Amino acid sequence: MARQKRGSRTLEKAERRFSSIQQIDSKIVLDGGVSATNYNKNITDLRNKISTYNKTLSTVDDLYIEIIDAERALADYSEKVLLGVAARFGKDSKEYEVAGGIRKRSRKRPTRTPAAATS
Repeated sequence: MARQKRGSRTLEKAERRFSSIQQIDSKIVLDGGVSATNYNKNITDLRNKISTYNKTLSTVDDLYIEIIDAERALADYSEKVLLGVAARFGKDSKEYEVAGGIRKRSRKRPTRTPAAATS
């Protein structure tokens, strides 16, 4: 289950606008300190942050898969340990119960209910 990577409409719009502004003047400086250079810097900054975010998600996905695999391996090993205890001491022993098993005499047997008579 891979996590959804992120894109940005704002980034796409800004890149289109930046290319249009460059056609006017590549070194344009507007009122309030707004310039093409700062605009490009902001675009690059956002692009890098999105890229880092998406790479981090990929790393998280890889780690998640590794955790699931490790859990499965540990569950299999735990089962082998319990089976080993059962083979050595028996399934009705206190050692088997201490290891996490349910003793044979402690298991509840299902009771069958008689089928209802149909008329």
